[in-house]
Amino acid sequence: MLRAVRGAITVERDDRAEILGATEEMLRTLVAENEIEEGDAVSALFTVTEDLRTAFPAEAARRMGWTSTPLMCAREIPVPGALPRCIRVLLHVHTDRTKEDIRHVYLREARSLRPDLVKEGDLK
Repeated sequence: MLRAVRGAITVERDDRAEILGATEEMLRTLVAENEIEEGDAVSALFTVTEDLRTAFPAEAARRMGWTSTPLMCAREIPVPGALPRCIRVLLHVHTDRTKEDIRHVYLREARSLRPDLVKEGDLK
């Protein structure tokens, strides 16, 4: 079954190493929470807020070995009052999990985007 998995994380500043590290943290958490292997991934769309310009989040996935998965980066629309310095991903995967069993991951300040999906153990 093809499913979509969402994730988001924030960074403190527009810094290449910080963006790549946070993106890797988000992806590793998504992979662990949903038991995803790179071969399960169909594609990933990453977005960043307009205040992040020093790195493509997809580079973090490539560094993790996701070399055969199509990846794309885009910019979020600049809605006034939106959460700043945010990296998001929409990951399409093959999985036996139902929609209700998919574990979307919102870390750091991105927890505020979907507090209904954040479980008690998400402290980062």
